[in-house]
Amino acid sequence: MLWIKALHIIFVTSWFAGLFYLPRIFVNLAMVPADSTAERERLLLMAHKLYRFMTPLGVLALVFGSALWLAYGFGGGWLHAKLALTVLLVVYHLWCGRVLGVFKAGGNLRSHVFYRWMNELPVLGLFAVVVLVVVKPF
Repeated sequence: MLWIKALHIIFVTSWFAGLFYLPRIFVNLAMVPADSTAERERLLLMAHKLYRFMTPLGVLALVFGSALWLAYGFGGGWLHAKLALTVLLVVYHLWCGRVLGVFKAGGNLRSHVFYRWMNELPVLGLFAVVVLVVVKPF
């Protein structure tokens, strides 16, 4: 079980690296001047490759987390809260994919400030999940 737990932590950490960095690319994309096609294409390529890389990491984090959940049981309010936050983080991941699609289509209408705020959401999620898992407040 310790191997499963270690792999879960490794994949969660790796997935979060992508969740932290992809919106930073969105910030840069939102700031690209209209006449800078090469810069826009380079950032879109980076974002696309990052999203393709981080998606399997997220899936593996969920697989190993589910294995832990099944092995240790379903009890505790903290676990239900963690699962709810996990669902929200998956939704956030999918939303990032949608935002990337909007950028690829050239339809972004949001400012870099919006994406700076968007970038803070996974930080709050990680903070809450770690507190729930370590402290188990309820």
